[in-house]
Amino acid sequence: MENTLHRLAKDLANQSIADFFAQDVNRFDSLSLSAGGFLLDYSKQYLTQDVLNSLNDWAAQQGLFNKINAMFKGDKINHTEGRAVLHTVLRAPRDVQQAILGQELASEVAATDRRMAQLVETLHAGELTGFSGKVFTDVVAVGIGGSYYGPKVCHEALKSYRQHKLNVHYLANVDGTAVVGKLEKLNPETTLVVVISKTFVTQETLLNATALKQWLLDSGCDNQQLNKHFVAVSAAPEKAIEFGVAPDKVLPMWDWVGGRFSLWSAVGFPLACAIGNENFELLRAGAYEMDQHFQTSDFLNNMPVLMALIGIWNCSFLKYNSLAVLPYDHLLRDFPGYLQQVDMESSGKRVDVNGEEITLAIAPIVFGQEGTNGQHAFMQLMHQSHQVIPTEFIVALEGHSQFIEHHRVLVANCFAQSEALMQGKTLVQAYDECIANGLSEQQAMTLAPHKVMPGNSPSSTLVFDKLNPKIMGSLMALYEHKIFVQGAMWNLNSFDQWGVELGKQLGQTVMKVFDGEQDSKLSGSSQGLVNLFKNKHNL
Repeated sequence: MENTLHRLAKDLANQSIADFFAQDVNRFDSLSLSAGGFLLDYSKQYLTQDVLNSLNDWAAQQGLFNKINAMFKGDKINHTEGRAVLHTVLRAPRDVQQAILGQELASEVAATDRRMAQLVETLHAGELTGFSGKVFTDVVAVGIGGSYYGPKVCHEALKSYRQHKLNVHYLANVDGTAVVGKLEKLNPETTLVVVISKTFVTQETLLNATALKQWLLDSGCDNQQLNKHFVAVSAAPEKAIEFGVAPDKVLPMWDWVGGRFSLWSAVGFPLACAIGNENFELLRAGAYEMDQHFQTSDFLNNMPVLMALIGIWNCSFLKYNSLAVLPYDHLLRDFPGYLQQVDMESSGKRVDVNGEEITLAIAPIVFGQEGTNGQHAFMQLMHQSHQVIPTEFIVALEGHSQFIEHHRVLVANCFAQSEALMQGKTLVQAYDECIANGLSEQQAMTLAPHKVMPGNSPSSTLVFDKLNPKIMGSLMALYEHKIFVQGAMWNLNSFDQWGVELGKQLGQTVMKVFDGEQDSKLSGSSQGLVNLFKNKHNL
């Protein structure tokens, strides 16, 4: 089947996306799909029905249906770490949780949800106080990676739904300047710190948490009162308690919830503090609706599967090695950064589940920015360079501000950009445009080549009515499943991240060398850089 897809890619060489529209006036109707509050228009993708049918056949050949079922029923599909991948069960109804997890574990999940909701309610009611007796006004979530990106992107996206009783902040960067920037905005007497770490040994998270602990001590809080200011989310409760968190303020995690998919667990506690329990449950409900669509729809009417198959077609067969994600929505400005983590950490592998080299081109480089800012930056390259960069546009039909005309212009720009990427501008069109603008024939001949745009750049557009908690939940789940399908089709493990682990290990090595140990594993370059730092600080 891969050979068929390679042949189809070659067959398209003499056609264009614009040709497809000329041949089929109903192309938009046949190549668009609605699900979970979204309409996906993929009619501007560089593909035909033959391509879609072949991708569908290949998905069946790869056992995609069974792989989807294996994830949802709790098989240990993260085989390198011997773990199930069950973040989806956290947003499912209780009867589904009991059927998948069993009575005991399902009860633990339910109890965690109740404790989390109760903590949120008591904070909103002003019933929890800090060391001086003042109620909490601010929450600082300390985490990194998956413990940070998912909640943070939803926090920004759902700004219109934030409660005004608590201000929620996120701290991930280990740069001390970031810590100072957060502390400048906070009153230690009224600040609750939420430490999120599955193992409770993550270097960056513990360093920042320890800095906040010292900040509280320096501000007049004594050791006996410190636990009033800390909540922990961890799969290692004993380590959290040892750090100083009260046992009743440790919310559990489980090894079957991967970090970058952990929003739906107690990792979402800071987000629930920001938007309230009801909106947090709507977020979960939106995700569950997309789960149901993903599990029950046939592949060519299945939005996550279609987006994944189109992404694979572009990357593996058309050899387009990048993907631009462009939300024309200021509230979704952090979404491309979140996708960089969840997509490239999941698919950035070189071997398949059997440890064998993957021969297909996989794992495009994901980048993006909010519209319309990107139009005045990297989209110049997208329009006129030799590189073809597939694009996923995301846009709401209705905005959140009173500036209606601004939103009209925003949406017009979104729709125009996908059209421009597809149509481009020929030399003849550029020349005629120059003549129409009053240039002489010689001037037009000189300038026209600089205004040519190749076009034929594929894109999809994801449209929804208005951003709200339920839509945001569906959006997060949509991309989670898209990324899972891509990994399943490439036959890789989407749920480990050994490259990240290597960086952590070598970071510890460098720290030991700073402290005077010798290590022959470091290259001459790294040793030279270490010496530069040590000399600067007289180490």
